[in-house]
Amino acid sequence: MLIGQYSTNLSPKRRIAIPKKIREKTGKKMIVAKWYEGCLVLIGEANWEALLNRLTGESKVITAPVRDTDRFVLGSAFELDPDDQGRVILPSSLVKYANLSKNVIFIGLGDRAEIWDKDEWEKRESFIARHAGEFIEKLAEKDEK
Repeated sequence: MLIGQYSTNLSPKRRIAIPKKIREKTGKKMIVAKWYEGCLVLIGEANWEALLNRLTGESKVITAPVRDTDRFVLGSAFELDPDDQGRVILPSSLVKYANLSKNVIFIGLGDRAEIWDKDEWEKRESFIARHAGEFIEKLAEKDEK
């Protein structure tokens, strides 16, 4: 299970070292794609299809929301194959989308990791901390229905 936060640097040529703990859990073959709230998602190839099924609910009919989700996530996805030191070059389109600067944070979230610009993550983390009680209440209401 991927947990915790890991800080690293993105080089001017978009090279980044994926933290060892993350590589150990994802395996050698990884996929990176656009994700929600302006970050990237990094997931092992073995878990990729399950993640997509969670997003679209294993829909048998390809409705407009499913097509748009596919376009957003699948259409932006790239396979990564880290070198022996765990380094990869992130595609420029993804670096631009996530507004990644030199300081980058990996957030372990169970079966996947998110990749955030450090400043953007600190803003998001602060927002989450301020609203955490509201979020859990909404989830509890949903479970009661």
